[in-house]
Amino acid sequence: MIPGGDLQLPALSLTIKTKAKCVVGKTQAITTWPRKTLPIRGALKMQNYVFVIDTNKRPLNPISPKKARRLLDKGKAAVFRMYPFTIILKTAISSPTISPCQIKIDPGSKFTGFALVQDNQVIWAMELEHRGGLIKKKLESRKAVRRGRRNRNTRYRKPRFLNRKRPEGWLAPSNEHRVLTIQTWVKRVIKFCPVNEIWVERVKFDTQKMQNPEVSSVEYQQGELAGYEVREYLLEKWGRECTYCGKQNVPLQVEHIHPKSRGGSNRVSNLCLACEKCNQRKGNKPIEEFLKKKPSLLQKIKTKALSPLRDAAAVNTTRNKLVRILREMKPVVTGTGAQTKYNRTKLGLPKQHAY
Repeated sequence: MIPGGDLQLPALSLTIKTKAKCVVGKTQAITTWPRKTLPIRGALKMQNYVFVIDTNKRPLNPISPKKARRLLDKGKAAVFRMYPFTIILKTAISSPTISPCQIKIDPGSKFTGFALVQDNQVIWAMELEHRGGLIKKKLESRKAVRRGRRNRNTRYRKPRFLNRKRPEGWLAPSNEHRVLTIQTWVKRVIKFCPVNEIWVERVKFDTQKMQNPEVSSVEYQQGELAGYEVREYLLEKWGRECTYCGKQNVPLQVEHIHPKSRGGSNRVSNLCLACEKCNQRKGNKPIEEFLKKKPSLLQKIKTKALSPLRDAAAVNTTRNKLVRILREMKPVVTGTGAQTKYNRTKLGLPKQHAY
């Protein structure tokens, strides 16, 4: 869920109990239409209303499944598409009353969440599983095959380097795939629902503000979102477990690897997560002294502290191009992942991209 108002999550009212498997550009979205919203193979789908288009294929206000069933039984409409479930009227509507909707998107490196909101009520939600990792693996396999072929005793081929220039705005195929599949689904929803605005999570972490907090104003650091950017980043980076003992599902505290009392900074590269017991035991000791009996763990922490977060890097790589493409379709409002987490925690919602 992108920040902006408290949303109501009504109970799912569809009575169709079937499963559908939709493939778009070889991206699989596993869906289900039971009475409950269930995650299936990492993907989630929820549809509380039925999309409606008239005989000229103009999108109308979504309606309840009860009204849709009544129209189908009376022969006034027909099923136009199974996913997302859409019916088409057999007559044209001259001057329909339209209540605009907003598409809210949470892009991720592995999953992207979509939510369609009308009058502060979620009417459709979905999680899309990307194939970025599989694309990268296949390209690396092809690269190895080509490299082996060049080392064989074959005919001489003149080296070619002048045709290797990448165009401006080039993205790796795995990242380009994420942008294009999100664009495909936004176009699809706009065709079946009256959308007037797109809300998108532009960055998960504001890395510039984390690396150098002094670049921002005092109000930003001391506002309601103070610390959410850093905490969310550290939870992702250190796997939501204690850095020193590996405990999970316990309260974690932000810990300075090089103690602040000994000149350590607040940079994110000097921060990790620790449970209360380990944090108290370490105190203001240098990490070399605290882990002198665990040299392998010490080296692992030092290496990981300086390494970037791959998933965050993938999202940050595609964020600008994604926003630029979406702005060509509808007006776009942007937010950050820390704002999303703040709202999700405030509303007590589970951690799902669709929320």
